[in-house]
Amino acid sequence: MIYFDNAATGGFKPFKSIDSAVSAMKNLNVNAGRSAHKLSAMADEIVYETRQTVAKFVGASKAENVIFTHNCTDALNVAIFGLYQKGCHVITTVTEHNATLRPLYELERRGEISLTIITPKSGKVKAEDVERELTNNTKLVVLNAVSNVNGEENDVFNVGKLLSKTDAKFIVDGAQAVGHIDLNVNNQLIDALCLAGHKGLMAIQGIGVLVLNDGVNVQPSRFGGTGTDSFSREMPDCYPERLEAGTLNLPAICSLKSGVEYLSANSTYLATQTLSLTEYLISKLKRLPYIKLYSKPNKSGIVCFNHRDFSSQEICEILSEKYSIAVRGGYHCAPLMHKFLKTDKLGAVRVSFSLQNTRKEINALISALEEISAFI
Repeated sequence: MIYFDNAATGGFKPFKSIDSAVSAMKNLNVNAGRSAHKLSAMADEIVYETRQTVAKFVGASKAENVIFTHNCTDALNVAIFGLYQKGCHVITTVTEHNATLRPLYELERRGEISLTIITPKSGKVKAEDVERELTNNTKLVVLNAVSNVNGEENDVFNVGKLLSKTDAKFIVDGAQAVGHIDLNVNNQLIDALCLAGHKGLMAIQGIGVLVLNDGVNVQPSRFGGTGTDSFSREMPDCYPERLEAGTLNLPAICSLKSGVEYLSANSTYLATQTLSLTEYLISKLKRLPYIKLYSKPNKSGIVCFNHRDFSSQEICEILSEKYSIAVRGGYHCAPLMHKFLKTDKLGAVRVSFSLQNTRKEINALISALEEISAFI
């Protein structure tokens, strides 16, 4: 099957990412740092090395600021529930995934925050869009770096610069951006960066990352064993233990380390490759009169479109069943972005690339779309 659904889960994994996970399952079925024996100590060392690798990749000052979570949704929940202040004003945008929207809606439903959702004047969210909505009571801004629907890149740097002059904390959803565009918590003045291991970081499923900037105080929202301070009724004061209750997913952490190491060595090529593929597909789609495009060329490898005569789900099913091509149809867990794009009635088709994809595969997709349209 031609796999064009990499924005959901990356189809390309470096061999070492897979081998590292398999090796951990075969040889390191232990709890990292929870016992004094050699295997536990070895696992703990690998976990710490992975924190160091991720910290270096995204500009965190120290390994302890790298928190492992179940996935990016979990990281966003930990950050949002740990940083909001009861009674405060929170800003987010229409470009967000439900992983951001639903936690904020829940806090709003409880009456614990007031919520403003920005609709940008242009395709991307800019600092001036955020500045218009700031109040003296704004304590939290949550913004995705790249839309998972159409690949639009928001202005993280200038929003971070703006918020650094206020009391508001800045959470960035980097699920679709990391591994494709540069994200740096220090340079971009991000307080909490949330990442998905199984997408651009080229790890297996089951691992997310919350990366904190120095001085950010996240209140724990999950409680349990940490291997330290066992007689304390409260979670430890220090990171990462403060936010990591329970057993870590060691195979996924090992895979993450290998994936980030691969990215560190190949990030320039990856960005060039995905940008080239989006440019090529968009140039082909523009020639088809029955296609409406919602994406511009982008480094995140996302192209969103609709067919004049078929719903996005119909296109998705036909491509899968008849042509063995995997794309995403529907709403992509981002309802407000679909309303913004006016695709809320039937959703949209999303093609998303990774390193294994080729122009030959894109040509096969275009041929399939032409053949489907010929039978109308």
